[in-house]
Amino acid sequence: MMFRSAIIATLLGAAAAFAPSPLNAQRGSALNVSINTSDIKNGLTVEIDGEPYKVLNFSIMKQARGAAKTTVKFKNLMKGNTIENTYRSGEKFETAMIEKKASQFTYVEDNGNHFFMDSETFEEVVVEANICESAVKWIDEGMELNLIYFKGKVIEVQVPNTHVYTVVETEPSLKGNTANAHTKPAILSSGATVTIPGFIEQGSQIKVDTGKAEYLERA
Repeated sequence: MMFRSAIIATLLGAAAAFAPSPLNAQRGSALNVSINTSDIKNGLTVEIDGEPYKVLNFSIMKQARGAAKTTVKFKNLMKGNTIENTYRSGEKFETAMIEKKASQFTYVEDNGNHFFMDSETFEEVVVEANICESAVKWIDEGMELNLIYFKGKVIEVQVPNTHVYTVVETEPSLKGNTANAHTKPAILSSGATVTIPGFIEQGSQIKVDTGKAEYLERA
């Protein structure tokens, strides 16, 4: 029983690779382990038809006769689509082998391919434009972030929860405005647009919540 608990704890740790987390999180991969419907948890990552899927939510329906059924909603971490499957009690899954590696952004080509340097091996890693699509507006020059791998292939670029950006374009500040009542749009050094207080000037550095796309404070 203790061994089984240790395995489940390992799986949940692997699932956390796809949740916002500190950049100094230890790199490593989860072993492919067989689990069944009783082990399903939100955030768990499993392999279905050779691709990684994350459990978004699930429900268990008990029946008067026969075994209970578990309905699970998954998100495909390579394609972004969602599916919903129903399983009989005791059906088995294979956990997905997920690995997280700290890396640093170096440059981007005209075709949108992004280049990173592995922070441990210093090897160059090329990530295709479609993989970077959801994170591209937050990737700043020299940014330290995480690359998420599945079977040795990068499937996600994970930017920090918060980051300090430079305001490269915004309208002039209103004279005497020191309150947050007046706001205005601003373009950041990464290309993203956020709403900032009226007193923030072009060239200022600000801390931004990348998940919510919100201004936090002046840096």
